[in-house]
Amino acid sequence: MAEDAGETQVSGRLALALDVDDLVAAIRLGRQLSDYFSVAKIGLELYSAAGPEAIGAIADLGYDIFLDLKLHDIPTTVEKSARVLGALGVSYLTFHAHGGVDMLAAGVQGLSEGAYNAGLEQPKSLAITVLTSDGDAPSHIMPKRVMLAAEAGCSGIVCAVGDLTEAHHYAPRMLRVTPGIRLEGDHVDDQARAASPGDAVAGGADLLVIGRAVTAADDPVAAARRVHESILAAV
Repeated sequence: MAEDAGETQVSGRLALALDVDDLVAAIRLGRQLSDYFSVAKIGLELYSAAGPEAIGAIADLGYDIFLDLKLHDIPTTVEKSARVLGALGVSYLTFHAHGGVDMLAAGVQGLSEGAYNAGLEQPKSLAITVLTSDGDAPSHIMPKRVMLAAEAGCSGIVCAVGDLTEAHHYAPRMLRVTPGIRLEGDHVDDQARAASPGDAVAGGADLLVIGRAVTAADDPVAAARRVHESILAAV
């Protein structure tokens, strides 16, 4: 069990990716790993299976909610959708930066207004730069999308660990979130640009999104402990 102050600080930088299609299974994982993660990511799979109910059920376990829907549509649609989601109590919401500055700005506005109208704390809008499964993206894409996110007023960006330093150069005040985290010896699966938890923290990541490295492990709790150990060794 994560108990001391150092491990509590580590859990505050970790998001558990509940990438399952069953809310009962997600709740079970959330309960099992609540000592090691303070944020839970609800992605398209779980949201498609359970909808807004998933947000309330996982939040009731004590997690901040990272809603990873990668909204990408015309600005009006994104704004209205983000307004609805902001009122549900999410702490983070993702938008795909490929949609451009007008779409991102509309999403930021809708998210903020939804939370404000519901009397909730302001959530963080995150722009997806380049998917960690995309190993062939041209080098100029990531910086361009970071600058679009900054111009649109996003709170942060989602990028691969290998892009952290460059992203900080273009937008030093933005929150940096890194998926594609794997422990040593893990299969990288579809993550073309995976990295270890220690490397992510050493590179300046503010929030690490960790899924299969823990949730698909034979012993998820032991894997979560290894994540903490990797991070504590890097700080």
